[in-house]
Amino acid sequence: MPLPALSAPLLVELFVEELPPKALKKLGDAFAQLLADGLRAQGLADAAAVATAFASPRRLALHLSQVLDRAADKPERVKLMPVAVGLDASGAATPALLKKLATLGADAAAVPTLERALDGKAEALFLTSTLPGATLAEGLQKALLEALARLPIPKVMQYQLQASGGGEEDFQPGWTSVNFVRPAHGLVALHGSTVVPVHALGLAAGRTTRGHRFEAATAQIVLKDADSYAAQLRDEGAVIASFGERRADLQHQLAAAAQREGLVAIEDAALLDEVTALVERPNVLLCRFEEAFLAVPQECLILTMKANQKYFPLLDAAGRLTNRFLIVSNIRPADASRVIEGNERVVRPRLADAKFFFDQDRRRTLESRVPQLARVVYHGKLGSQGERMERVRALARHIGLPLGGEVLAAQADRAALLAKADLLTDMVGEFPELQGVMGGYYARHDGEAEVVALAVEDHYRPRFAGDDLPRGDAGIAVALADKLETLAGLFSIGQLPTGDKDPFALRRHALGVIRMLIERDLPLAVPDLVQRALQQFPAAPAGTAQELMGFLFDRLVGSLREQGSSAQEVDAVIALRPPRWGDIPRRLAAVRAFAALPESAALAAANKRVANILKKADDSAPGAVDTARLVEPAESALAQALAGVAPVADAAFERGDYTASLQALAALKAPVDAFFESVMVNAEDPDLRLNRLALLARLHAAMNRVADLSRLAS
Repeated sequence: MPLPALSAPLLVELFVEELPPKALKKLGDAFAQLLADGLRAQGLADAAAVATAFASPRRLALHLSQVLDRAADKPERVKLMPVAVGLDASGAATPALLKKLATLGADAAAVPTLERALDGKAEALFLTSTLPGATLAEGLQKALLEALARLPIPKVMQYQLQASGGGEEDFQPGWTSVNFVRPAHGLVALHGSTVVPVHALGLAAGRTTRGHRFEAATAQIVLKDADSYAAQLRDEGAVIASFGERRADLQHQLAAAAQREGLVAIEDAALLDEVTALVERPNVLLCRFEEAFLAVPQECLILTMKANQKYFPLLDAAGRLTNRFLIVSNIRPADASRVIEGNERVVRPRLADAKFFFDQDRRRTLESRVPQLARVVYHGKLGSQGERMERVRALARHIGLPLGGEVLAAQADRAALLAKADLLTDMVGEFPELQGVMGGYYARHDGEAEVVALAVEDHYRPRFAGDDLPRGDAGIAVALADKLETLAGLFSIGQLPTGDKDPFALRRHALGVIRMLIERDLPLAVPDLVQRALQQFPAAPAGTAQELMGFLFDRLVGSLREQGSSAQEVDAVIALRPPRWGDIPRRLAAVRAFAALPESAALAAANKRVANILKKADDSAPGAVDTARLVEPAESALAQALAGVAPVADAAFERGDYTASLQALAALKAPVDAFFESVMVNAEDPDLRLNRLALLARLHAAMNRVADLSRLAS
């Protein structure tokens, strides 16, 4: 009888050379998740086992709280074949059955134990056996190799093993190659305090790991057991193994250091993650640079410090950059002055470069650079940036006219002329992320009107979800024109997003258009905007406008649902394809208020019924209701009620009070119910039938100005 399975914590660590920092957190989480899932799938751990991921610059590890040393045995029932095929007339096994049993590791002795059971309409033979549960060594070996194969490695390295770690029979030093994200130098596998004999990447598992390159108390750390891993690394190895704990410690140090100076460290979650992945035990230090560099736009200085040096700039209470910044060191010397001096010395040339670019760029005006845009390719099928600029100008003028007349149209035109000129500056050439921003600075330096400079600076906005919109109407006009030109141009040449691929960020451009139209409540009709944008591309195939409109409506529906509107509400409003999107939030609010009325369900159902009747009608309803042909009291009552309600609802609609417009319809419930209870719409008399259809058409028109209420019917 086998001994009962032993449960204990499991630790698995892979010690490697420095991992790519931008991928570390994802690699650490995936390594832990894949290993834990692999062990659970084999019955060596259950859902109650707590998986803890560790990831530092030189290690990936998993601690799993409850793992068995042997999985439970599993009963297995295998269908063999129909009885008629497996047994002859005397009940003896046929050669086919014996051959099948042999493939499963059984022989003729198993024939009497076979189960006979119905399988569909025929009787079949089944072999029932017990599969021994996997040992931890077997299960962990399988799970480890599968996890390593499935890690989301951004770029694989190939390197040669120098010594066998066990398990590789064909190992040849210097010749056997391994593919992994970085060369691996150590493998730990501890079940409680016992080493699990597994191997991977040319390494045999043990209980020894290494700590900090320079500050570990010992060269090697001998782990006592799985549970002592994090504490031993911290105490003996000077390493905070948990990515989350290291990030929290770094964030706390940054906040404390900034507070001591009365300043605030710049918030950047991606930078915080990256620096967390670069250090094993963070040490935040304060540095300074010369105040003269503050004459350079702060966006340039901040970007160069963050992108090139991984520093955290410090801002004052007004959000202005100061000449102080925080660095994160991976060492903790007693005297940190050399570390501080070294980082101050390194950042100085970066800031000097930014100042040089800024000074050089201001020697030429933006307008003087515009002709050079004709020599910059925008897209092989869409021409140069110069041609694109002219298309955006035409669109910006068209959008600016209804927003602010000729004055705003002229401002938008001027901003669109200059908007792409900063692409030719040295600063944007070095830091492409600053396009637009630098254009605004250079436009002010050139003496352009502030409204034009703001529009140049803002015309890429919103650049991402949650980004600010352009600050002025001229900026809105140019930003809309820029995004619509991009959408129209790429749709005209068939460059549409497919699946999760969107190389030109057209979904982001569409959401930017939607946000500007809705959040600024612009008096612009979307079909007109699309038509105007496509006029800039006369070779666009037929149907491109409908395709682009469909794309925009799809993005609109998704955006409205993400903001909390129900699918029914959105469907009811979008079914009418409203041309102006600025009033969509008011329409949604009106539909929501209408749905709360006690009369709404009955009216929505009636509206759906009316729509179906009108859709199926073979006759064309006359344009007006003939009151002389209203012979039934119920139809006369409905016509009278409609005559009183429709003008009230229409007047509220025209002044934009959509809630009042819909709520006025509540008075129609009783006459509508009475009409359908006592009036036969499809009367034999064609004149009566046409008149009743006309009455229903009038009712349908009155009820569906704000939204298609039939979409609210359950």
